[in-house]
Amino acid sequence: MSKSYDQLTDRHIEFINKQKMFFVATAPLSSEGSVNVSPKGYDSLVILDPNTVAWIDLGGSGIETLAHLRENGRITLMYCAFDGAANILRIYGTGEAIAFDDAEFPVLLKLFPNFDRARSIIRIKIDRVSDSCGWGVPFYEFKDEREQLQRWMDNKPYDEWKEHRYNSNERSVDGLPGLIRQESDKQGGPK
Repeated sequence: MSKSYDQLTDRHIEFINKQKMFFVATAPLSSEGSVNVSPKGYDSLVILDPNTVAWIDLGGSGIETLAHLRENGRITLMYCAFDGAANILRIYGTGEAIAFDDAEFPVLLKLFPNFDRARSIIRIKIDRVSDSCGWGVPFYEFKDEREQLQRWMDNKPYDEWKEHRYNSNERSVDGLPGLIRQESDKQGGPK
């Protein structure tokens, strides 16, 4: 049976800190739009306080999470226990995406000392937390993180990486705005 909470408890925080991955779900307002679910690994989430979490969005092939958050802010995170006691934890809230070219981004990036760059940082104000039995979740053994994404980011010169982000993350699959090029970049100003 599921239990609901107004914020993260110490038990929730301990559970989150032991997990190696979580899932992110967002959706556009349109019933014609695509629901997006993305897995997240690395040590990419920090708990700012019992009502706020943030994770570093390293990037990917789509921009759905950021586009959906810009449109409506709705977001759910889900953690599953793949070892130990069965459990599923969901965090429901309102999220905002702080893109790499936003003035607040460098300050937030300091929360993630293992990363030099990222597409955005997602900050979530928690509305509700629920946990449930998770009896249907199978056991899996964690082997290691995949290195490809981090290696790809680290080996691209910053300006080339930035251009790739703007060019490949301009719109979501449903046509919602994704990354929006800053005016200084549009006019060839300071970078």
